[in-house]
Amino acid sequence: MPTIQSAAQVLDRHALEIRCGLLDVAAALDRVERSDDFDAAGRDPRWSQFRQAIDILASGGNDRAERIQMLFSDSYERGWNK
Repeated sequence: MPTIQSAAQVLDRHALEIRCGLLDVAAALDRVERSDDFDAAGRDPRWSQFRQAIDILASGGNDRAERIQMLFSDSYERGWNK
């Protein structure tokens, strides 16, 4: 039977991966903001979603991945495949 790891064990295992992911996101956002036409990108709905996702990351809870997935998901439409 698998044992539940402590928060410290999980953090030890994933700290470098988390750091890498955060740096990757920060670098991508920096590239967008340094671009010539950032004003136009700032009005892009995707940019707004990214800002919302960052807010979700900064919030508490253990369902951040689910909330971010739902943020980027289309709502279900009955009969979509007909």
